[in-house]
Amino acid sequence: MSAFRPCVVIPTYDNPDTIATVVSAVRAHVAEVIVVDDGSHEPAASRIAALAASGLAHVVRRSHNGGKGAAVKSGLAEAQALGFTHALQIDADGQHELADVPRFLAAAREQPLGLVLGQPVFDATVPKARLYGRRISVFWARVETFGDVVGDPLCGFRVYPVTAALAARATGDRMDFDPEIAVRMAWMGVPILRVPTRVRYLPAEHGGVSHFQGVRDNLRISWVHTRLVIEACIRLVFGRLALLPKTRGDGAEP
Repeated sequence: MSAFRPCVVIPTYDNPDTIATVVSAVRAHVAEVIVVDDGSHEPAASRIAALAASGLAHVVRRSHNGGKGAAVKSGLAEAQALGFTHALQIDADGQHELADVPRFLAAAREQPLGLVLGQPVFDATVPKARLYGRRISVFWARVETFGDVVGDPLCGFRVYPVTAALAARATGDRMDFDPEIAVRMAWMGVPILRVPTRVRYLPAEHGGVSHFQGVRDNLRISWVHTRLVIEACIRLVFGRLALLPKTRGDGAEP
């Protein structure tokens, strides 16, 4: 890859209290930011429009809420159209440690063909139900990749090589997107790099808004893992599974 031209993709839906702060913080590390407004209502819609008007972000407006995965795919397509080689995905709710952005970009620059996945280090704010659910998803990702290749497939802090990410053709449009695209890119033979990073859950009074739908999203994630396991078995039987790359991390696993 002759050039390394990264941008940031931030999917957002009704995050009025945190979106401007997240954009401002990430711009300290990456000048080009794509905010994908996934059908936000007021006052979030106006605050996102203000970011576009002030030149702080390139805004892609989706007419209706299609889900996190749909928003990220729109952001990746826009990143490709604008000529970016890499897209750093982060959440809009302030849960990610943005001081770690340089570490993620350094890993992507060192291995530009690779997928950089955040490996979350949780503090006491993590809901127990979410923590247990992640462990189940980690288990199934290991089954689907025949080893500990992607680690935690649910962390939304990651860096995609844009062309490879779009080529993965992930079908999930909501919370099932993150694990699906990680597994599919591993199947493609994309090198996986894992970077430990702190994750916190902000309280509602500080702008922390979770759009995770406990029953529906857990069912969606369960269904995508079911499909991936079946497909992995078919690929294995017919010899279509790429030789999975060894995972490399830059620190101890959490």
